[in-house]
Amino acid sequence: MTNTDTRDVSSTVDQIRELTAVGCELVRLAVPDADAARALREIRRQVPDVPLVADIHFDYRLAVAVLDAGVDGLRLNPGNIGGRKKVTAVVDAARDRQVPIRIGVNAGSLDRHLLSRYGGPTAEAMVESALEHIAILEDLNYPYMKISLKTSDVSLMVKAYRLLAGQMDYPFHVGVTEAGTLRGGLVKSAVGIGILLAEGIGDTIRVSLTASPRHEVWAGYEILKTLGLRRRGVELISCPTCGRTEIDLIGITEAVEERLQGITRPLKVAVMGCVVNGPGEAREADVGIAGGRGVGLLFRKGQVLRTVPESELVEALMQEIEKLVTDMNE
Repeated sequence: MTNTDTRDVSSTVDQIRELTAVGCELVRLAVPDADAARALREIRRQVPDVPLVADIHFDYRLAVAVLDAGVDGLRLNPGNIGGRKKVTAVVDAARDRQVPIRIGVNAGSLDRHLLSRYGGPTAEAMVESALEHIAILEDLNYPYMKISLKTSDVSLMVKAYRLLAGQMDYPFHVGVTEAGTLRGGLVKSAVGIGILLAEGIGDTIRVSLTASPRHEVWAGYEILKTLGLRRRGVELISCPTCGRTEIDLIGITEAVEERLQGITRPLKVAVMGCVVNGPGEAREADVGIAGGRGVGLLFRKGQVLRTVPESELVEALMQEIEKLVTDMNE
């Protein structure tokens, strides 16, 4: 999701292009008022090939406006925009292009009657809220929807998705909302999203971080790569430090990771701290280095290519990676 002011067309377009450059496949934008809805039309014109999802709360007229502007999806709870006439107006505007509507249930904003019935924001309350919104669209014969059940509590989120997944087959948008900062939020998101995806629950994901949206995209791909669901960019293997390490393993690994950010080709790269076990333990890597005393081995598929001084290890590894990428592109 963009964190620019949607009414600032130039900044928003720049961020959308930045996000798609690092692999973002769906971009959601907040639409808080009519000015933002009008700006979205120009944003749509400038980024015609990027799927855009408009985040709407309460005002059905904004939903109709952004649909007319050409958005590809809505984040909208039909029970929160007024009576049947207003919901019908949105559905009628979406029907011709079959624009999906994401019903986004959040544990922090459940209706009072559900909180009272269940004694708080429980998984059962979240599921009932989703079912109420789903029923509204089904009653209008509009099946083009996906569902999210978000909370910052990972256990609660997982339980809610599992409960609803056993009752229906609509697509799910999965994420841990308000997960936190880059470090803490990554852990919570990886655990929550990872559990569900490993169980076959989830069709789209968002990693919600108090950080640049670029980090959200990167984290999403790391989760998918770890589960073997997608391959994009480099998988970096690096061993933990130990008493055998005789090079600046942490510094070298961080430098390599930074240099790898712009590579989209699927590669496995290893940075190992020990020349005794490194190449063997990382023999499945496409290319890697293993440290010794002031030097390191450069290897491919477990076969040593040459010995390199420690100060040149990062550059030597990157040159070898560039050769591999060039070969793959030919």
